[in-house]
Amino acid sequence: MTKTLPWADKNLGQHFLRSQNVIDSITNDFKEEAQAIIEVGPGPGILTEFLAKHELPFFVIEKDKRFPEYLEQFIPSEAITLSDALEIHLEDFFEQKEISNKDIWLVSNLPYNVSVPLLISFIKAPQIKYMTLMFQREVADKVISFMNPKKNKSMGSLLVLSQTYFDVSVLCQAPPGAFQPPPKVDSTVVSFKRRENPVIALSEFKQFESFLRKLFQFKRKQLGSVLKSHYSPEKLADAFEKSGVLRTDRAESFSLEIIQNLYKELR
Repeated sequence: MTKTLPWADKNLGQHFLRSQNVIDSITNDFKEEAQAIIEVGPGPGILTEFLAKHELPFFVIEKDKRFPEYLEQFIPSEAITLSDALEIHLEDFFEQKEISNKDIWLVSNLPYNVSVPLLISFIKAPQIKYMTLMFQREVADKVISFMNPKKNKSMGSLLVLSQTYFDVSVLCQAPPGAFQPPPKVDSTVVSFKRRENPVIALSEFKQFESFLRKLFQFKRKQLGSVLKSHYSPEKLADAFEKSGVLRTDRAESFSLEIIQNLYKELR
């Protein structure tokens, strides 16, 4: 990085990574497997500098108009899309960049304020085979906590969606001191590798997500009470029996497999 870092825009949730160990972990995560790289929210290019060295087709999506002059130190201007990633249809974007037929690795130090909707958008794009994403630790726990029962965290829709379609693991931690300016929270970097044959097909994502919203809207209430307004008593009784759950159970206590099976029975 030859230019002095610009000021971080708090309204956009910007915190610039400065820990070389974390930078190395992120930018080398899937370098052997990927056939193309997309970076979302590159900012002034702290990760971009190192991702560009892999010499793969590489494109970035950045919302802040201040940053192209920094990014052009490492990538050509035509590789920079100045837009809000939430407003981009990713599959169309990949088609335009002629990488739809490649195994795409998506990298992002996610802005804290839009990390969840961005993650949902990424999961829905089948061309994205790998992801290395940094989250506020509170959000990361909603994606990976159930893998560690000692944390005693409850199940939720974000975790179900993530782990239905990806193998998920923690890559590293990033404390506040790893950033400039330091945020008030810890961060976690998470690796995602897409499952080739998920239990719930990606074509059913919309229906599955709708089911999860119903299931977890009142996740501490008894299952029978939560779902009775959405399904007939007969259908619920049959699905509960086949899934091995009771109508007095609560969704927060379920395993990933039970939730998937319950969805399939109610489908």
